[in-house]
Amino acid sequence: MILPIYTYGQPVLRKVAEEIDADYPELPQLIQNMWDTLARSEGIGLAAPQVGLSIRLVVIDLDPISEDLPEYKGFRQVYINPYIEEYDDTETDVSEEGCLSLPGIHEKVRRPTRIRVTYQDEQFQEHDEWVTGYLARVMQHEFDHLEGEVFTDRLTGLRRQLVKGQLNDLLKGRFSCSYKVKVRH
Repeated sequence: MILPIYTYGQPVLRKVAEEIDADYPELPQLIQNMWDTLARSEGIGLAAPQVGLSIRLVVIDLDPISEDLPEYKGFRQVYINPYIEEYDDTETDVSEEGCLSLPGIHEKVRRPTRIRVTYQDEQFQEHDEWVTGYLARVMQHEFDHLEGEVFTDRLTGLRRQLVKGQLNDLLKGRFSCSYKVKVRH
């Protein structure tokens, strides 16, 4: 089932998400719904707060960008209770980001190129690994949602001022996108 994506201004996007366990109600169906929603919206990552659930669950599908980044061919992963444990700040990268919850806004964001993450997979097996490259960027972006942050929070003060009008338009529902959304009323 395609779920509506909650847009900027929805309170759930500003909450720190709660951990879940294997007894979370209908978890396999929720994960499938998130995959379906991600595919329909043509995104590469989706965090549960973006579909209105304040839980620590993220899906990432990098296969759509594998033409440009062949190392991600077939890459699809579920992250349950993920955390960024360490940032390796020795090397950073600036790249443009967008977000399904902030349709129409794209800005350059500086992030570390290497991070250490812990998470559980769909079988609730524990993982602790260093991640680099584009996947590290996507994880940082998506895991920020679990901490109640969006990518525009990472912009410099000047850039944040420059997107303020676009953010206000999102709050007022003045935007268009090709997928189902839930706007703040």
